[in-house]
Amino acid sequence: MAEVDRETILASVGPIQAVLDAHDGEVNVVSTEGGIISISLEGGCTGCSATPTTAMQIYYSLMKLEDVNDVIFLNGELPEYMRAFIDDKLKIEP
Repeated sequence: MAEVDRETILASVGPIQAVLDAHDGEVNVVSTEGGIISISLEGGCTGCSATPTTAMQIYYSLMKLEDVNDVIFLNGELPEYMRAFIDDKLKIEP
């Protein structure tokens, strides 16, 4: 399995990045080992009530990448019910 590079990860965040930029938020890719992407949402994301929704969008985008096995938010911004919802959606998508 190929390792996913930071540039690919940040490119996948794409449209979400515009929202992050507008609110001084930042995606910090901490690790990509073994296809498990560890991310910290920082800056304006800290304490923002929209952060779980942002994390959900990032998780969805990254889980579509071939070499990504999991996405871990080090700040805990993705509630388990959102993760389960996206996992179920990805199973039925072509």
